[in-house]
Amino acid sequence: MLILLVVFVSIFSLIAYWVELEKLIQFDFHIMTFVQSFENDTLTTIMKFFSFIGGTVPVIVLTLGAAIFLYRVLHHRRELFLLIGTMIGSTLLNVLLKYIFQRTRPDINRLVFEEGFSFPSGHSMAAFSLYGILTFLLWRHLKTRTGRGLLLTFNSLMILIIGLSRIYLGVHYPTDVIGAYAASGFWLFTVVWYYQWLQERRLQSAEAT
Repeated sequence: MLILLVVFVSIFSLIAYWVELEKLIQFDFHIMTFVQSFENDTLTTIMKFFSFIGGTVPVIVLTLGAAIFLYRVLHHRRELFLLIGTMIGSTLLNVLLKYIFQRTRPDINRLVFEEGFSFPSGHSMAAFSLYGILTFLLWRHLKTRTGRGLLLTFNSLMILIIGLSRIYLGVHYPTDVIGAYAASGFWLFTVVWYYQWLQERRLQSAEAT
């Protein structure tokens, strides 16, 4: 767990440093040009759909739906707090980072209008946090390798496609998305580590009594 935290922090720090120095402009330009070279009406519709799914309202709805499922069906109050805490913390972290870096959005073949700063991508951070924490919470409830494989595959694809949709639509640089994954990964694994530490403390206290 500690190794993953260090990896995510290192990736974000490097990208943030290079973004500040404008060292990755050519990288962003080439990746965006390649992704947008596949532009057509059907693909644009698909990407707009996934971008919508990664937006604020759908993420809130999905989070509340998952929270109700955890509380009503699985009767896991602590996991409910873990889910809500993860999403609120991820949102606040994104707002803070956007304010710190204040990177303007790309202006290369933008297919939709977006306001606000660009780095890191809010959609990508929300997707990584939401689908990442859902994978953690649901993993132990799935007893088969097939079920776990489908869970991991579906959630990973959602994270990747939502991030890719933001690049395709021209509202984020690739480094905005990569930086968002790194920042959200750090936050997610920090919260999970703390949650597991608390669980172990409670177990030890229960055994001691």
